[in-house]
Amino acid sequence: MIAQGLPASPGAACGQIVFHADDAQEWHKDGHKVVLVRIETSPEDLAGMSAAEGILTARGGMTSHAAVVARGMGKCCVSGVGSLNVSYKDKTVEIDGIVYKEGDYISLNGTTGQVYAGEVPTKAAELSGDFKELMDLCDKYTKLQVRTNADTPHDAQVARNFGAKGIGLTRTEHMFFEDKKIIAMREMILADNAAGREKALAKLLPYQKADFKGILEAMDGLPVNIRQLDPPLHEFVPHDLAGQETMAKEMGVSVEDIKRRVDSLAENNPMLGHRGCRLGITFPEITAMQTRAILGAACELKKEGKNPMPEIMVPLIGTLYELKQQKEVILEAAKEVFAEYGIEVEFEIGTMIEIPRAALTADRIATEAQYFSFGTNDLTQMTFGYSRDDIASFLPVYLDKKILKVDPFQVLDQKGVGKLIKYAVEKGREVRPELRCGICGEHGGEPSSVKFCAKIGMNYASCSPFRVPIARLAAAQGALECE
Repeated sequence: MIAQGLPASPGAACGQIVFHADDAQEWHKDGHKVVLVRIETSPEDLAGMSAAEGILTARGGMTSHAAVVARGMGKCCVSGVGSLNVSYKDKTVEIDGIVYKEGDYISLNGTTGQVYAGEVPTKAAELSGDFKELMDLCDKYTKLQVRTNADTPHDAQVARNFGAKGIGLTRTEHMFFEDKKIIAMREMILADNAAGREKALAKLLPYQKADFKGILEAMDGLPVNIRQLDPPLHEFVPHDLAGQETMAKEMGVSVEDIKRRVDSLAENNPMLGHRGCRLGITFPEITAMQTRAILGAACELKKEGKNPMPEIMVPLIGTLYELKQQKEVILEAAKEVFAEYGIEVEFEIGTMIEIPRAALTADRIATEAQYFSFGTNDLTQMTFGYSRDDIASFLPVYLDKKILKVDPFQVLDQKGVGKLIKYAVEKGREVRPELRCGICGEHGGEPSSVKFCAKIGMNYASCSPFRVPIARLAAAQGALECE
């Protein structure tokens, strides 16, 4: 063992070190198994993360970009390894005085957060034998359903094979990182008028519809909760000269124009900035496009004899009026889609409760929302006032001095965040008794957090695909403990 980090995504990985997403893709195409080593990852690294066996980062906590994306992909990830000294220029990483070069083998244990020098053999996880028998026993007793967080048909199918009863969170912003998609996405963000955005959105629509169709088909007959676009915009625009030149050529403007637009999108605190429903309210054409894509895909599947069950979720609301405005756009777009296809598909409109004010005004929000999905990553961040990406810099001290007993981004804080959730569930159901409630933050795969959800009468917990069996076991234990 050469280093200890955070167990950001369970499983094991072994491969040759690479430091750039492009290199990970190239090495993978040539038949190499690689581990992507980064100071921290960003959305632009997604293709390289997908090609890698595992991801290792020097920075970031349990809900950092690397951790959340890796769990969604079912990739092993170890994050927050402060002893890593990464040099992108030299393509080396120094760990406790020993230098490892590009091409050297390392192995990761994402369940313990340990990093090893050299090759450690691995094998794929599967649901069989005693493991399957235990899962069948869980189904006999559980009341809380377990869904999955999935952004691709492959992830959806993996989770379904592990017993997931639907999708609790599809993050649409994770669908845009292939070359053609990211260019159209950037064109939409960088457009300085509605006509420019509409042009870019017309390019994105068929991509989105194809993605949604694949996911809805993989979960045929089970509910699929799709979150409307929720990106901090600065993460999607090109900050390098080559990327800016590509966009200038694509949009027929000067590089200076692109650079000026990129600079104008910079935010001091992007996690609390122009994202979530704020994006859809500012640019309702984005909400309309995504609704057309979701329901268009559902209509096509229904015509093919399938049973799609889409749910459309409005993210990051803090007031009732944000939800009402977005709901109006969704319903208007739905009417147009159903007229175009000549059929209708049942769907629901809900919201993500991830801002404390939304939890405190849940009785008002339930007048418009058909379901609540608690985004516990952001709800924890906003309730504690801790940055989920930066907490690793002081968390070890807090744990050592017993200021915190556990990382609140790993284990749900039942005394504070949990109290907000319980209050919101109760107040929401006073107005709408049939209100369906679940959580879709990463706490959805942590046993004590799942048991808490069962105890307060939630309908489901949603987690990344490879954590589904853990959540199923916890849900069954929670049901028995409540008797």
